[in-house]
Amino acid sequence: MSSAAPVYERSSDAFKKRFIWRLIVVLVGGMLLDGYILGILGPVTGTLKVEIGLSTVQIGALSAMALLGILVGSPIGGWAADKWGRRPLFFVDISLFVLASGAQIFAGSFETLIIIRFIMGIAIGAEYSVGWPMLAEFSPPHLRGRLMATINLAWFSGFAIGYTFATLATEAGVPYRLILGSSTIIAVALLIGRIGLPESARWMWNVGKHEEARRVTYKYIQDPEREIADLEREVVHEGPKKGIKELFAPGYIRSTVFVSWFWFCNVLPFFGIATFAGEVLKQFGIHGLFGELTIQVTAVVGVAVTMLLIDKAGRRVFTVPPQWITLGIFLILGFWAGAPASVVLILFFAFAFLNAVNGVLTSVYPGEVFPTEVRGVGTGFAAAVSRLGAATGTFLLPVGIESMGIQPVMLILAVVVLSGAIVSQLWAPETKGKSLSETAAGFGH
Repeated sequence: MSSAAPVYERSSDAFKKRFIWRLIVVLVGGMLLDGYILGILGPVTGTLKVEIGLSTVQIGALSAMALLGILVGSPIGGWAADKWGRRPLFFVDISLFVLASGAQIFAGSFETLIIIRFIMGIAIGAEYSVGWPMLAEFSPPHLRGRLMATINLAWFSGFAIGYTFATLATEAGVPYRLILGSSTIIAVALLIGRIGLPESARWMWNVGKHEEARRVTYKYIQDPEREIADLEREVVHEGPKKGIKELFAPGYIRSTVFVSWFWFCNVLPFFGIATFAGEVLKQFGIHGLFGELTIQVTAVVGVAVTMLLIDKAGRRVFTVPPQWITLGIFLILGFWAGAPASVVLILFFAFAFLNAVNGVLTSVYPGEVFPTEVRGVGTGFAAAVSRLGAATGTFLLPVGIESMGIQPVMLILAVVVLSGAIVSQLWAPETKGKSLSETAAGFGH
């Protein structure tokens, strides 16, 4: 007597739509936190110099510390997410962030802040390598670009909100400890919102839990039959889970190099300029909050525009041309001494817009070009490399301005952008509308 085929719970379309929106909110909320904790730091640096007596070098080090924490936390979190699953990690990382963020309220020294910001960075790093793969693995192919772009929208929005809040709060005399510790409120809300989320079906399928994967797929995915068919097509390599060294094996190295360097070259100039926007603009004779805040808002607009168009226009059009135009912007700023303030502002607004457009792909490509078995560790490694670039930008930009002047710094940024443009011109793939098994198989070999 043959046993009956299992019957899986099928949810309504309305339930699945509510789930994907909830997933977006609680996962990309981690990126809003990342942007927020970096955005609030720049405006309070003047207070930190006065109340704690920090030097320019110490300010640069403090600005870079969360980024260095991400450099450590993202590959470790990615390895753990590939080994033990996505779900356990996104509870661990946000819990760690809550504790570290709350500790800022009691931090009164440079050494204490350095340690706390580093721990916060570790938590955010794990968030990159857990939240991004999970969102990619639940997103339908025809909307994946737009849904993954919400990560960047959240980050830029978080940065702009943090920068604006910290600027206004500092002017109102709010203590820097409360400003820095304000991220705890957002983190607690995200921790509560993650209760009850399921494990990734792709991860479960990859580790041999096929029945559990089918149950999750039928309950949460809009087109379960298509998704299961794609799961069955994806190549699963037997043996122990892949580590960081496997990212440089023949099947993965192209994905690793492209995503990591493209991401590095995108964030290095942005983090330096956006974190110290006021100081950068002052070097060109521009004062006041208008220019600083408009740069943040322009970046958000760039992400929003790309979000609306990416699943129709494709990936490469938002990857390659913006980098070449940005190169031209930095060359003009570097060579045109005495440029009118109006021209300088237009150039910086254009940079913010194009860098944000280009930056959307830093959240889309990692989930698409890495296969499931290394999607977590691959995203984590690339995030680590990118945060090395971001830390370099936030540390060296103020030091570079002080030692060399603004124009040589602009020319150095031009060289960075040039290298990213060349790599993208050669290797940036077009993945519009393809399933995850197709994007990973088509690019990695």
